[in-house]
Amino acid sequence: MEKKLKYDFSGWATRNDLVCSDGRTIRRDAFAHCDGKTVPLVWNHQHDDPTNILGHALLENREDGVYAYCTFNETAAGKAAKLIVQHGDVDSLSIYANGLKQQGGNVMHGDIKELSLVVAGANPGAFIDFVDLAHGEGAEQEVIFCANEPITLAHADEGKADDSADDGKKSADGDKKDTGDGDTVEDVINSLTEKQKTVVVALLANAMAHSDSDNDDGEEKKDDGHIEHSDKSEGGDKTMKHNVFEKPEDNQATTLSHSAQTEIIASAKLKSVGTLQGAMKLYAEQHNDTLKHGIDDIEALFPEYKDLRTGAPELITRDQGWVNVVMNKVHKSPISRIRTRNMDARGDDIRAHGYQKGKKKVPSGNMKLMKRTTDPQTIYITDSMHRDDIIDITDFDVVEYQYGVMRQTLLEEVATAILIGDGRDEADEHKISEEHVRSIWNDDDLYTIHYDVDIEAARNELQGTGTASRFGENYIYAEAIITAALYSREKFKGTGTPDFFCTPHLVNVMLLARDTNGRRIYNSKADLAAALNINELHTAEQFEGLARTDKTGKKHNLLGIFVNLSDYTVGSTKGGEITRFNQFDIDFNQEKYLIETRLSGALTRLWSAIALEEPVKASSGQTEDAGHDGI
Repeated sequence: MEKKLKYDFSGWATRNDLVCSDGRTIRRDAFAHCDGKTVPLVWNHQHDDPTNILGHALLENREDGVYAYCTFNETAAGKAAKLIVQHGDVDSLSIYANGLKQQGGNVMHGDIKELSLVVAGANPGAFIDFVDLAHGEGAEQEVIFCANEPITLAHADEGKADDSADDGKKSADGDKKDTGDGDTVEDVINSLTEKQKTVVVALLANAMAHSDSDNDDGEEKKDDGHIEHSDKSEGGDKTMKHNVFEKPEDNQATTLSHSAQTEIIASAKLKSVGTLQGAMKLYAEQHNDTLKHGIDDIEALFPEYKDLRTGAPELITRDQGWVNVVMNKVHKSPISRIRTRNMDARGDDIRAHGYQKGKKKVPSGNMKLMKRTTDPQTIYITDSMHRDDIIDITDFDVVEYQYGVMRQTLLEEVATAILIGDGRDEADEHKISEEHVRSIWNDDDLYTIHYDVDIEAARNELQGTGTASRFGENYIYAEAIITAALYSREKFKGTGTPDFFCTPHLVNVMLLARDTNGRRIYNSKADLAAALNINELHTAEQFEGLARTDKTGKKHNLLGIFVNLSDYTVGSTKGGEITRFNQFDIDFNQEKYLIETRLSGALTRLWSAIALEEPVKASSGQTEDAGHDGI
């Protein structure tokens, strides 16, 4: 290719499989698609002034890397650069690329945008190896080999340089050394083919790169442990304007080019940006896939973080709205040992009789007495905090904050035990016993009506009338729930109008019921509450995924609970109310906290609650018999 083209000099734009000064490695064919591409030849990667364009470079992708044939233009800068190269003052090349793809520290793909003459390159193999000296007609062209060292120009009409006077010791500027059989190192190299010369250069560069990395503690990290990559720094391979790219999440070099600095400052002056910090962030977003570098520890320039909400941290808890509803609406009694007595006068034999003269009067049947007693249980929560932490936290009162969290946790536990039970196994020593705080869902059928929702029956009924052509599954599900809610209310004996507690998902299913025209059947929760014939609708995410097994071994998923909580009594004597305690542990320098209450709880009216449930399908894939538990 050298014989067919007219160019001023040539050299390696970048070499494959050589560790650059920043630890990155360009892999083979990373720039294969740039083969035959002509890019601008620039001075020191400065893109902000057209006078910095020195000419152009024709790229050739080779097995060992990307080779460049460079031609200077006729501008003053181009002529000056040509003299500098011919004189040997500058011998390093550097690429500017974007469109980057990288795996770890390996560069796999990129798009070369320009080639620059630089004082010192980052890639140990990126150097000028041919210069057209053009010393008149007949002047021969010399090839210079370099492995990250300054090149040496040997003129065709000049004799070989004398051997070093140091008896075979190789000097730092590349003096020749006798090989022992009369040939110098230069003679041996000149005897190699072009391909062999390329291999020798690659091996030497790789060896020097490893040597540099072994001594980086004394050279490359002499300041603060960071390698500076800049086209303006002095020296050999400590600097890198050749931007070998990283993914956004990988480490990147830490120096901005001159053009990047100018662009950021100009952006900061705009009214739409206004600040240097904003301009830096905007530049990073716009050039996140480009071979550009940032400022060392730029975060140090940013102001300190400030809390949007001062004081105590905001708590992340499960849904607590229904907890306060339960604790406020239950009937509270100063008696902790609760007993309920009910007389069942519904027997068929308990009737008045017609009298006939001369006949004996027959007594009516006996009424049935039903009673239940419930004893209290202590429910508590403990925690501790090191005194050093209490003293060191000054933004808010951490002790009161901790007490508040403990109290809220205790109330949630009690409310959960009242509605659905605490969920622990019977054998768990920490269980809130159903004999002391009787959960509405798991209560006896005498107090809670357990009613199954038959979704399949509702679907068959609606499809039989052609409803399936106008409504979706949400409508069928909603109608099944409402039908079960109204039918179960026929046997409800609770006080007044009950509230409905269910999962947020169940409410959403019913609210999303609509016809094929997109019209919602229920426009709001108020419409839904009216359809369910309830007082208030409350959602509790704690109800999600709950199931119980009845006395026959069948499983039922909980859908919701209808209850007027005034029919549920929570009893606690004096001293059993929620009380907090603290104690200092002198041995471990800790404050220990305790909040506890002693109470009992139970429904005090028969058939005063309804638990809507969905039967769990049997393993055969068939739904278990959907029936309505009798009273």
